[in-house]
Amino acid sequence: FALSSVSTAGALQNLRAEAPGWNFEQVKKQGQDLWNKELNKVAIEASEEDKINFYTSMYHAFISPTTYMDVDGSYKGLDQLSHKANGFTNYTTFSLWDTYRALHPLFNILQPKRNGDMVKSMLAHYEQSALHMLPIWSHHANENWCMTGYHSVSVITDAIMKGNTTIDAKKALDACVTTARNRKFDGLDYYIDKGYIPVDRNGTGVSTTLEYAYDDWCIAQLAKKLNRMDIYNEFIKRSANYKNVFDPATRFMRAKLNDGTFKKDFDVLSTHGQGFIEGNSWNYSLYVPHDPASLIEMSGGKDRFAAHLDSLFTMELPDEFFKETEDITRDGIIGNYVHGNEPAHHAAYLYNWTNAPWKTQATTRMILKRQYHTGPDGLGGNDDCGQMSAWYIFSTLGFYPVTPGSTEYQITSPAITSATLKLENGKTFQIKTVNQSDENVYIQKIELNGKPYNKLSITHEQIMAGGTIVFHMSPRM
Repeated sequence: FALSSVSTAGALQNLRAEAPGWNFEQVKKQGQDLWNKELNKVAIEASEEDKINFYTSMYHAFISPTTYMDVDGSYKGLDQLSHKANGFTNYTTFSLWDTYRALHPLFNILQPKRNGDMVKSMLAHYEQSALHMLPIWSHHANENWCMTGYHSVSVITDAIMKGNTTIDAKKALDACVTTARNRKFDGLDYYIDKGYIPVDRNGTGVSTTLEYAYDDWCIAQLAKKLNRMDIYNEFIKRSANYKNVFDPATRFMRAKLNDGTFKKDFDVLSTHGQGFIEGNSWNYSLYVPHDPASLIEMSGGKDRFAAHLDSLFTMELPDEFFKETEDITRDGIIGNYVHGNEPAHHAAYLYNWTNAPWKTQATTRMILKRQYHTGPDGLGGNDDCGQMSAWYIFSTLGFYPVTPGSTEYQITSPAITSATLKLENGKTFQIKTVNQSDENVYIQKIELNGKPYNKLSITHEQIMAGGTIVFHMSPRM
């Protein structure tokens, strides 16, 4: 049995190259060896159950995207013509609304070369696109236009900002800008002209505005790196458009009409008819990943915002607000925080911008325990091509990419005794804990390479340089 997107001859060629001996046990062992090589990129010391959860998450995270080409590099492209990937592996299955958040940032640490090839695959998609668009949610020579935003630009920017030199950055910037200026795509004409997408013209106008604003910030960062200040100025201005759907009276993101007024029938808990995709205003009002400090200021300051987050995790969400959701049950919800879906995956880390950063530490540890276990219902929602698992991996190790496109990761409480990351550049980054336990969730002090470390974030450069970070844990904040 063999596959090819190009031809029967291609499938036969693949079969002869990949399984020449037609030996089931040999092929099985080859597969096991390849998976063990990937799983061994991170070695952890933890309880047996935590190891099962961790390596299951590693397995899930490395399933997608998938190789999409014959052994000679041939594949059917978006234009339905045969193409050849020259100098890179062509990939498909880009669930980008999900995976830009943590999966691709994880790849930038554990498999940057592959992630570079994934970006090259996105640029090939762009070149084959009749609409001159980067992928939104693409798979196997198709674009299904599922979900919102143009989050390819986040993946591309994150890879380049984190030092992936295999990517043609100028070509990538051109593709990002052309995609983001396409006025025919999903409300972009309103967004460009008005600074927001009216909900009476587009049913997901609020959440799409918020996602575009973040993506535009990513484009601005890439433009600045390449000294294209004309593009930087255009997109850094657009990145502030989240302010146009913020209602200062309620301190929530709120649907706005074409005439500039806020929609009157406003329900902060409802996921229907309020201008949000797969979420409510409570969750999306926390979505300004590129500018949390300004969001907190708009929301009443650090203490008020921390109390707001407290309410998110402790309030009661009635069943009526998710009873018609296919892949989210109460098991995937903590208070009004929906971990079983992606829009608020960064929310627990926002405490780091308040006067109560220890709440990030306690909250992420609580989420790890309540949302991941070894049973058949061990995930609180769809893994979405590895995003749920990538959240687990990062949070277990003690850091998370709140803002892909920047080089910073927010620090939290590691849930392991120790971990060793075997980096592609030949170096290792070790994470060690002292007095780590289910009760000792608070960080008392941190040492990086033997010196006191007093920051709540760590950079990509610090991780990739190799070294050792030590967390001293306590049951008290």
